[in-house]
Amino acid sequence: MNFNELNLSQALLRAVEELGYTEMTEIQQQSIPLLLEGRDVVGRSNTGTGKTAAFGIPAVESITDADRKSAVVLILCPTRELAMQANEEIRKFAKFKEGVKTSAVYGGASMEKQIHELKRGANIIIGTPGRVMDHIRRRTLKLDNIRTVILDEADEMLNMGFREDIESILADIPEDRQTVLFSATMPKEIMAITEKYQRDPVHIKIKSAQRTVELIEQFYFEVAMGRKTDALKLLLAAYKPSSAMVFCNTKAMVDQLTDELLKSGFRAAGLHGDMKQIQRTQVMNSFKNKAAEILVATDVAARGIDVSGVDAVFNYDLPQDNEYYIHRIGRTGRAGRTGTAYTLISGRRQLFDLRAIEKYIHAEIREMTLPDKADIIAMKKEAMIREISEAQAGHNSYDILDRLAAMGIDYREAAARILEKQLLTETSDLPDFEKTRPLKKGRNSGAKTTKIIINIGRNRRIAPNFILGALVDATGMTGKDFGKIDIFDEHTTVEVPEAEYEYIIDSTDSMKINGNKVEVKLYKGGELGQRRNRRPDDKPHFDRKRAAYGNRKKSEIYSDYIPNRKKRTKKRH
Repeated sequence: MNFNELNLSQALLRAVEELGYTEMTEIQQQSIPLLLEGRDVVGRSNTGTGKTAAFGIPAVESITDADRKSAVVLILCPTRELAMQANEEIRKFAKFKEGVKTSAVYGGASMEKQIHELKRGANIIIGTPGRVMDHIRRRTLKLDNIRTVILDEADEMLNMGFREDIESILADIPEDRQTVLFSATMPKEIMAITEKYQRDPVHIKIKSAQRTVELIEQFYFEVAMGRKTDALKLLLAAYKPSSAMVFCNTKAMVDQLTDELLKSGFRAAGLHGDMKQIQRTQVMNSFKNKAAEILVATDVAARGIDVSGVDAVFNYDLPQDNEYYIHRIGRTGRAGRTGTAYTLISGRRQLFDLRAIEKYIHAEIREMTLPDKADIIAMKKEAMIREISEAQAGHNSYDILDRLAAMGIDYREAAARILEKQLLTETSDLPDFEKTRPLKKGRNSGAKTTKIIINIGRNRRIAPNFILGALVDATGMTGKDFGKIDIFDEHTTVEVPEAEYEYIIDSTDSMKINGNKVEVKLYKGGELGQRRNRRPDDKPHFDRKRAAYGNRKKSEIYSDYIPNRKKRTKKRH
């Protein structure tokens, strides 16, 4: 079924056509007509099946001239990244429709800017539960006129401890609303929300499309948040691809990453949608003729370009759609050639997203340890030995050695000095990178952890879900990235991954919990940050010939990430 068969306004059809959408996905085909009718819907669908368009198109279509000054659609997402992505896509659908104003509200961003957007009359609000609750308390977001509420990835929001916030928000919205829920799984908690807050919902279940990616070896690396650029530099230095593509999700990230690579001596060029055609042509020509060995690009900018001979694809950011992943890595496996794809991930949320991609493409994406500076130096030495052994000596150089010998410097010392200088030139800019394990709950997690202290406690009527929700909202991490929470009378301690504590403290600089401004510091009391019992490190290690990558079965890999702790829910009397 095509989009032009729907009873949509010309403005929306024009936007959909400009985006290149023609035929609807299964979730879109089944849910959009129901949502346009105002029905409550429960959609069970995995990431990458087109959910955002499924609820975003009806949301935009529902806006009328009477909605110019108040919020009428509320979309709740589990993380700020998803809120930003949904906001960006919905804006594209609303490009030609007058009167549609969106606002993304999430932690870690300017509260003043969000308040300004809400006051100027945003009618579609996309946000995380924690920040939405914050705006409700401030009365900068009023729910009186909300007629449609959408819960995107509801199971993930419950996993992150947002159930009370979600129920509080739903209880404050008028009962004659349309309630829409999308979730990859349907645990009991989801069904309870469905029964309590929806009216005669239509249930839609979509199976993930089957995809296979042949001839492409796929690997991923777990790195601490904020260290992806350093990790990418190490990988580029280690594998030295003669031609590589690096994919980012935003234009700003393309510009920033390209600058960082250029500063470190890599021949890189950036490509994104804001560039003029003449700039795009220059960049593509430099990449095709090998003047630039690395092309950093967004998915949209890379559409339609035909480049052969790409040695490797690097996913700096996980793609926003599973289908994009196939398009990306397909750049390196063309015309029957083999290729390699590497993906960088940070945090448990991205690990789960990667697992969803793995299921979608029906191919294994293997974990590898990141090469460190010592690995790369060892490789450089091997390369020098090979290069010198294959080179022809010129007689014009012997007199240099004779003159050095007269100065008391023999040929061994002379060669050592030259090689040392070359080695330093090629490796001095490489970042030092501590190999770390992310926090994984369980007895044999192997994570190195520490604690942070928050200056709020039991005397302010604080509960663990308040703490967890605020941390998730401020950092963009998931609830599963945090460990034990201990609440005392005047303070709270939280177990966090040691490799990420600085990022967490920086991200929570302006954090509020239940309306209280709080201060977050590294906790220094007691014996903290001790290493738990490690499980055997059976993931494949960096090998300069990439001859072996370990023998873990996929079932064993998945078992590492299955939570073994049951959720506790309050009984209602």
